[in-house]
Amino acid sequence: MGNSSLRQLPSIMRSEPTLPISDGESFYGTDLGAAFLGDSRQLFKCITSASVNLVFTSPPYALHFKKEYGNVHKTEYVDWFLPFAEEIFRVLKDDGSFVLNIGGSYNRGTPTRSLYHFHLLIALVEKVGFHLAQECFWYNPAKMPAPAEWVTVRRIRIRDSVEYVWWLSKTPWPKANNLRVLKEYSPDMIRLNRNGVKEAVRPSGHVIRSSFDNIHAGGSIPPNVMETALPDSMLKLGNNASNDEYTKRCKELGLKVHPARFPLSLPDFFIRLLTDEDDIVLDPFAGSNTTGLVAEALHRRWIAFEQVREYLEASKCRFSQGEPRPDEPQQASLVFDQS
Repeated sequence: MGNSSLRQLPSIMRSEPTLPISDGESFYGTDLGAAFLGDSRQLFKCITSASVNLVFTSPPYALHFKKEYGNVHKTEYVDWFLPFAEEIFRVLKDDGSFVLNIGGSYNRGTPTRSLYHFHLLIALVEKVGFHLAQECFWYNPAKMPAPAEWVTVRRIRIRDSVEYVWWLSKTPWPKANNLRVLKEYSPDMIRLNRNGVKEAVRPSGHVIRSSFDNIHAGGSIPPNVMETALPDSMLKLGNNASNDEYTKRCKELGLKVHPARFPLSLPDFFIRLLTDEDDIVLDPFAGSNTTGLVAEALHRRWIAFEQVREYLEASKCRFSQGEPRPDEPQQASLVFDQS
């Protein structure tokens, strides 16, 4: 285990988990997972090929302004990320998935949007060999109105509140089960079930059969926009938590809080959808290790890579007080492009 200067944090390595990684000393670990300090491109080499069920991550976005956690310029982003992607492809099982959360940005000096994330998606498919299983969208109502020049000063653009979540896979048939992420039925669906529905053909050509009102599955299939408050429209996951357990523990111990955390509901949804208990989940840009925390709570094995020691040190807070406890409700839905 890596050395810790925080003597008030107890050791959390309870036993060595069974993970497909060798020649790497874990910074800390639990019964189900281990976090490693270092460059992911080097740490990947220690992982057995075709051994990971899900890679879920959110790398630094290509933004104009340098962030303290590091980010690459848009013109270099695809070339920078492809070596990571090639390793992700190698370590995934044939029925495994790679879920990538990435945000868009504006071009410098003009009120026009960059295409860097679309170039990345095309390269992941055409150069690395991934299949695009589905494009999903994270609606974050807490995103700041930026760039201020176009949104709040000149007022010629509207607030950007959506981030992309690319669900990629090694084959067209990755392991997935939407029964594990069903939502509560809407009042309209319950009414239809009670009153019945007539068979019909919509103007769009969709056939409404008599079984349309069947609610025996236990819940409704979620859309591909994630949200918590308005489950029939978008994947709405606010990301302005400043008083969750992780933040409070970091403040108590004088640790640096990671400035770009995604909500627990985001990995929770995909881990439930794409893995079974005891499967292996990997996050190569772990940051505060939200992915590892959720994987642990869902009884999945996990591996976390992070090259900033301060962030990895602080992420111990998530596991140092016994069984992981989510900082927020874990019910979420996704909005998927149905076109």
